[in-house]
Amino acid sequence: MSHTFQRTLVTTALPYANGPVHLGHLAGVYLPADIYVRYKRLCGHDVIHIGGSDEHGVPITITADKEGISPQDVVDRYHKMNADAFARCGISFDYYGRTSGPVHHETAREFFSEIEKKGIFVKKTEKQFFDPKAGRFLSDRYITGTCPVCKTPGANGDQCEQCGTHLSPTELIDPKSKLSDATPELRETLHWYFPLGRYQKQLEAFVERHTGDWRSNVVNYSRTWLNQGLADRAITRDLFWGISLPLDSEEAKGKVLYVWFDAVLGYISFTKEWAEKQGDSELWRRYWQDPETRIINFIGKDNVVFHTLMFPAILMAWNEGRSEGRYELADNVPASEFMNFEGRKFSKSRNYAVYLGEFLERFPADTLRYSIAMNYPENKDTDFSWSDFQNRTNGELADTLGNFIKRSIDFTNSRFGGEVPADIDLEAWDGLGIDWLASFGKLEAAYEGFHFREATAQAMEIARFANRYLTESEPWKVIKVDPEAAGRTMAVSLNLCHTLALLFWPIVPETANRIWKMLGFEGRIDDLVEPGNPVWRKALEPGLKKGHKLLGSSEILFSKIEDKDLEPELKKIEALLAEAERREAAEQPAPMTFKPEITFDDFQKVDLRVARVIACEPVKKANKLLKLQLQVGSEQRQVLSGIAQHFTPEQMVGKNVVLVANLADRTMRGELSQGMILAVEGADGRLFLLEPQGEGINGNSVS
Repeated sequence: MSHTFQRTLVTTALPYANGPVHLGHLAGVYLPADIYVRYKRLCGHDVIHIGGSDEHGVPITITADKEGISPQDVVDRYHKMNADAFARCGISFDYYGRTSGPVHHETAREFFSEIEKKGIFVKKTEKQFFDPKAGRFLSDRYITGTCPVCKTPGANGDQCEQCGTHLSPTELIDPKSKLSDATPELRETLHWYFPLGRYQKQLEAFVERHTGDWRSNVVNYSRTWLNQGLADRAITRDLFWGISLPLDSEEAKGKVLYVWFDAVLGYISFTKEWAEKQGDSELWRRYWQDPETRIINFIGKDNVVFHTLMFPAILMAWNEGRSEGRYELADNVPASEFMNFEGRKFSKSRNYAVYLGEFLERFPADTLRYSIAMNYPENKDTDFSWSDFQNRTNGELADTLGNFIKRSIDFTNSRFGGEVPADIDLEAWDGLGIDWLASFGKLEAAYEGFHFREATAQAMEIARFANRYLTESEPWKVIKVDPEAAGRTMAVSLNLCHTLALLFWPIVPETANRIWKMLGFEGRIDDLVEPGNPVWRKALEPGLKKGHKLLGSSEILFSKIEDKDLEPELKKIEALLAEAERREAAEQPAPMTFKPEITFDDFQKVDLRVARVIACEPVKKANKLLKLQLQVGSEQRQVLSGIAQHFTPEQMVGKNVVLVANLADRTMRGELSQGMILAVEGADGRLFLLEPQGEGINGNSVS
């Protein structure tokens, strides 16, 4: 966008607090957001980073049910676990909130009340699955069954993980309740709906306004929904865990806000809580209700429409009819593609994942940050592999960046008393062979365009140049014949260390701070970043003057990863892959088996006719048989059929059925059966009759 904003608000999608975050989450949302925020802080911009846990919704209650604990126990555990993991990974949230907190509940209820007061919501009575054993309505994820598309058992009521098809619970074959394994019943219930279609035109304009600066996947996902036409979307559920409606009516009892409506409002409620901690309870309005603020929502591609259509529609509904207190819409929604793990999709539900907290117990955060940044799934899915992680750590971080820093500082400490031996003027600096303005221009364009892989690669390219410069200058040889020339080389090298510390701070912040300390600076780079202080531009030119005192010691920035270090991880992969293959084999539908092949002439011998049931009664002393009187054209037939456990005699009278009319007569239970009617068995064992429809078809052949 051409507009210059005074401040930036960055939000990150809220992870469900029902399990630990894995590397796929980190790669798609939290690391790119953190890199961007740190870059903005280096530039001296006013930027805040808001995130938090999504602590409502069915995944929370399912986890609680499985573990036999309360939903609050679940979210307390995983909120802390994930917040700690993010902190250890250097994700620099200004505030990391919780949707179970009182400020969030108050904010969500305020939005509901405002929209309800305007008469925007639509109330509808619908049929929803109800568990008769558990005595409660079931949301989609509490229902499981066989996928109607790929026939895989264990599909959830909202999506089949095997084939990826989005489903509704009523589409499942043989649906079962996860609470009791009972077959659910459809019962009527009342819900509030948000009329997305009311804002169709405004949302179309909103998306079109950003087609030049949003990623193509974001625009395409949004347009697909818009082209299909936006329908009403339920915003309430029958659930005990969540934000209750701020209504006293009988019809509102037992209803909570649907998590899609409440979770995105966490960005606002968490900013309110951040403002309180700053000592200014109204400060949040500068970031949400001032046109001079740029709002950026970092998300994964599976969350696009919630942030480009649904959340904006909620804000549009709030703004409707208001002249003050209006919310600004997001300026950009950089949605990533997925990062896979060793060729397969990360899956928390199937435990096929590398969890962030566990990773950080074995390897430094900065090695992970760099590896993921270099594989950032910007425009297509990428893959995390242990071999790539090892190669990047050893070859790029250790041998290039770490090697250059340590050699520069060690040689200065040993041969120049730990002081910068010369001043470097801009002419000498510009004569190194790096076009600093062009290089920084590329870096800034990459960051501003959310091209984090490109930005990381550009920073490493400067580190490669620095490493080559030191190696080719050979100051350890030159010092024997020309100490001043060797001193100038080391002054240049140390200033390159200074530049690299600043360039790499957004990507590997802890390493950058260690370089900063070895260069003799007090404090950390973190302490320098504040609005109005453009530290970033200081990397463009020499920052160390002659006589500047270094720390006096150095340290190895990156330890190389040996093959033996990865052996436990590779064994885990083998176990995970074996388990995944076992699951897939178990979930594969049984192969179809067919009767022996027949010829067309054989088939032609079977006489299939449409018949109508004119009378029906049970067969005495046979609990599975019904005796049917059939009208077949001008004649009547009596047929015995083993369908008594699926249909009553009253249900059968009047039905059209398909009769095998030339089957030899057979006597069963002393009764004559003159043919057979056709039926098919469903996945749950129920029988379904073939019931041809139409006028004047009785007695006609079926072909």
